[in-house]
Amino acid sequence: MRLTPRIPRAAASTALAIAASVLLVVGTGSAPALADPVRNAEYWLDDYGIRAAWNTTRGAGVTIAVIDTGVDGSVAELVGAVVGGTDVSGLGSPNGQTPVGSEGSEHGTLVASLAAGRGTGSSQGVVGAAPEASILSISIGFGEGTVDSDTQIAKAVRYAVDQGADVINMSLTRNTLDWPTSWDDAFLYAMENDVVVVAAAGNRGSGTTEVGAPATMPGVLTVAGVDRAGQASFDASSQGISIAVAAPSEQLVGVMPGGAYARWDGTSGATPIVSGIVALVRAAYPGLSAANVIQRIIATSRDAGTPGADAIYGYGLVDAQAAVTATVAPVTANPMGSLADWVTIHRRAAAPTATPTAPATAPPVALPVPGAARPVNPLGSVLPTVTLLRDTGIPLLVLVGFGAALGMLAFRGIRRFRSSRDAR
Repeated sequence: MRLTPRIPRAAASTALAIAASVLLVVGTGSAPALADPVRNAEYWLDDYGIRAAWNTTRGAGVTIAVIDTGVDGSVAELVGAVVGGTDVSGLGSPNGQTPVGSEGSEHGTLVASLAAGRGTGSSQGVVGAAPEASILSISIGFGEGTVDSDTQIAKAVRYAVDQGADVINMSLTRNTLDWPTSWDDAFLYAMENDVVVVAAAGNRGSGTTEVGAPATMPGVLTVAGVDRAGQASFDASSQGISIAVAAPSEQLVGVMPGGAYARWDGTSGATPIVSGIVALVRAAYPGLSAANVIQRIIATSRDAGTPGADAIYGYGLVDAQAAVTATVAPVTANPMGSLADWVTIHRRAAAPTATPTAPATAPPVALPVPGAARPVNPLGSVLPTVTLLRDTGIPLLVLVGFGAALGMLAFRGIRRFRSSRDAR
């Protein structure tokens, strides 16, 4: 039976989606067969150098935060692996170990088992890429919860950092290239505290045709998916220029809440495999910065597409053994980019108001306020103001004109009087 988790959208801007389809497999973690088909199904342990890397480290001392639907820490493979957690959805338990969500609630447990599963014996059960790393479970609701999904993610990332996570696994996508400003602060907080954030590219088969946030965010280690032959998975991997490396995303096997095993596909599974490898690197080089951990992962990957990075495989197929043993030149900046620089360029604050300066031309004279004293004419009595002309000039002109007319008549009368007198 194929289960395709589809997360209801609370709103287009806040919906998150998990990237996996699940096919149930008969069996439980409590009673594995002697010839264990579950462990045998984990082809990536050898194909991607993980088992060989265990000769160097198994991830002890490193904490992987799984921001997902919650991790059932009671299943056999995860007993002792889950060391803490919380719920930010308002739907789960305080320790983050109660799976939440009306659909896909098994997702977080599946993810955790591939990152740091302990197995149920030396050669039985699901074993993660870093079987001695610890899991910090932070349960969120995909489109569900007392607050929107975007707010849950921002809160979850900050919690993970505050609790000492070395790696944050995000097997989810926002299905949009962009992300809310609240994520700027939260993810910057993680990067400034030297935490490696690993995110899934998403699945074309689930409708994610291009990589979506958080996989589009600078500085994030984005994981694409490939099939068992190492070829790009059409259904189980999206494409995009932000992809860092590729890992198995088909025919994966993991543990579900309650202990049942599941066969599943998707970059949701490829991502915790890479998160586990990141944990191996951090355990092997405890003093290495997050930027240089990422550099080790991408520099030692096996090129699978065109030379160099591409939008399908990133820098290539991840190689755990090379990541923990190869000589890699150090870097001074995150090879996947700087979120801080991006924020500076794309989230500019409103430009500060310019300090007023003297205008090149004289400012206009303010109009008088009714009832207030009238402004004084700066030229004194040399030139009249408009107000003066209006209030006194026009009547004065009328009076002057009338007086001039009377004067002319008087002048003519006087001349006539003189002329008549002289004629006598």
